[in-house]
Amino acid sequence: MTGLVASTVSDQLRDLRARCGGIAPLTARLEPWQIEECADADALADALALHGSPLNILDVAPFARNVSDLRAVADAHAIAFRLFFARKANKAITFVNEALRLGLGVDVAGERELRQVLDRGAIPRDVVVTAAVKPHSLLRLCVDSGVTMVLDNLDELDVLDTVLETTGSRASVAIRLAPEFADDRTPTRFGMAPSDALAVAANVSLDVVGVHFHLDGYSASDRVDALGQAVSLVDLLREHGHAPSFVDIGGGIPMSYLESSRQWREFWKQHRAGLLGAAPPLTFDAHGLGLVEHAGTLLGRPAVYPYHQLPVRGAWLEQILASPLCLPGRAPSHSVASGLRERGLELRCEPGRSLLDGCGLTAARVEFRKQRRDGTWLIGLAMNRTQCRSTSDDFMLDPLLLRPSTSTMPVRDPTEPIEGYLVGAYCIERDLLTWRRLRFPEGVDVGDIVVFPNTAG
Repeated sequence: MTGLVASTVSDQLRDLRARCGGIAPLTARLEPWQIEECADADALADALALHGSPLNILDVAPFARNVSDLRAVADAHAIAFRLFFARKANKAITFVNEALRLGLGVDVAGERELRQVLDRGAIPRDVVVTAAVKPHSLLRLCVDSGVTMVLDNLDELDVLDTVLETTGSRASVAIRLAPEFADDRTPTRFGMAPSDALAVAANVSLDVVGVHFHLDGYSASDRVDALGQAVSLVDLLREHGHAPSFVDIGGGIPMSYLESSRQWREFWKQHRAGLLGAAPPLTFDAHGLGLVEHAGTLLGRPAVYPYHQLPVRGAWLEQILASPLCLPGRAPSHSVASGLRERGLELRCEPGRSLLDGCGLTAARVEFRKQRRDGTWLIGLAMNRTQCRSTSDDFMLDPLLLRPSTSTMPVRDPTEPIEGYLVGAYCIERDLLTWRRLRFPEGVDVGDIVVFPNTAG
């Protein structure tokens, strides 16, 4: 990047971020296409007028880069490796098309998703069904289409048996293992014990083609521990006459949304101080974001995605593959990568948001500004909270505030500089789009556009 271009981009970023920021800033990474899109507020206003608010804008270009980041690490270790895009992370069919174009498989979590993927021309080897709950109709579709399904429990096996008895077919399955860990954490609700896995293996109508696990969180060391148990189960299944060819570590491949680790640490420092009464709260009505004050101390843990973390994606996978492979009851010997190569095993994973990093943004129109009786400013957007977050307590990135020109909004009447909260369209008191208090140095006007960065995943 030349000095002139770099300076221009820097100026654009400064201008885009000037109108809105957190009291404790959390500055999002932005892709070049996102900067370009947000630089033309009038065009974005026209798009909102045409399509409605909120508007999700997608670009698949970063998807291929994110895929390459993971593939390069696997190639360096000379292991067989295949990615399956977790369809549930974004329902837009364009990402299915891009995944198949790049030679990825697709991980589907339901019957409708499976039908859509098959309709896009995916062949059975390009699809895996990992749904946590698999009704009879889904299992029947898997059998009829020849798609591999991940079996989670023995009741699921019983239903599958009825399908196979009806069709006279065989089924290709992977066994979801429930790994055990040495500490006192709560056992996972996903998967089965090795003893149940052998019950699956005893079914003469099944071809056990792999071992799968699904872990909460993003710990690389947990994946290493679980891989040791999965590889051990592969060895056992081969002794029982099956030919599993892969181990699948599921999803949870980490990514990082923020430019600065310092900002992430500083936010939580200030947030804790606010909850303890040592500083003004950063959140609406001192919402804890997973933390609760009790007798002068804070209990709980953050209930949000770790918006800044390291390592991510390729570096995270490198850490796993280079670690010693620990088989139960044996001393660590070779690396994970060596253990996979020696057994001719393909490593699979099912990333969602880490492949969608940089692929989307969400724009919404400001419909009102008002003050609560206590003076708190509320900025109403034409959207609701489910359209910018799902399982997390909050969307932890500073939005951008764009102001279309007077040609788009002839009458301008922005507020004075204010601090306030973004609220949504649900008729409930606490339908906040973000719990964090935001600062608007140039005020807010009806017709302004709020952009939430990096929302594809």
